[in-house]
Amino acid sequence: MEIGIISDTHGLVRPQVYEVFEGVDLILHAGDIGSLDVVIELEPIAPVKAVTGNNDGHLAHRFDEKVSFELERRTFNLQHILYDMPGATEADSRLVKEIFIFGHSHQPLNRQVGDTLYFNLGSAGPRRFQLPVTVGRITLDEKDVKGKIISLEP
Repeated sequence: MEIGIISDTHGLVRPQVYEVFEGVDLILHAGDIGSLDVVIELEPIAPVKAVTGNNDGHLAHRFDEKVSFELERRTFNLQHILYDMPGATEADSRLVKEIFIFGHSHQPLNRQVGDTLYFNLGSAGPRRFQLPVTVGRITLDEKDVKGKIISLEP
C-alpha cells in the first residue's frame, strides 16, 4: 500500500504533487490545510483523510484535530502538532506497529524509535524561511514500513 503524506499547504496544492502522488492508495493531510479546496483538489488522486491545524479554525466543523485508525495491522495517528517527540536515538530494526504523522514545524523528520515511526513530511505550501518544500510517501507491506521525504523543488 502506498500513502501520500502532505501538510501545511496553507491553501496551495503545487502541480508537482500530482506526479509525486501518482499511484497512491490514500492521502493523509496533517493540517494547516488552508482551504477546503485543497482537499477537493487532492480527492481525484486518492481518498483523503485530513485533520485541522492551528490555522484551520474555519474547518473545525469539517475535520477533527486528531484521527487514529488501523491500516495494514498498524495504528496510524494523524495530527498537526506532536508535543511529545522522543529524543534522538539510533535507527531501530523492529517491525513498525505505530505511526505518528504530523506537520506544523515545516521541518521534515523520518525517525523510527522502538516500534514507532515518527513522520513529518515538512511543508508543501508556500515557502517558510529557508525550509524545504516537501511531501512524503509511506510504503506499507506485511514486513516493512518505509517513509520517504520528497522535495517539490527543482
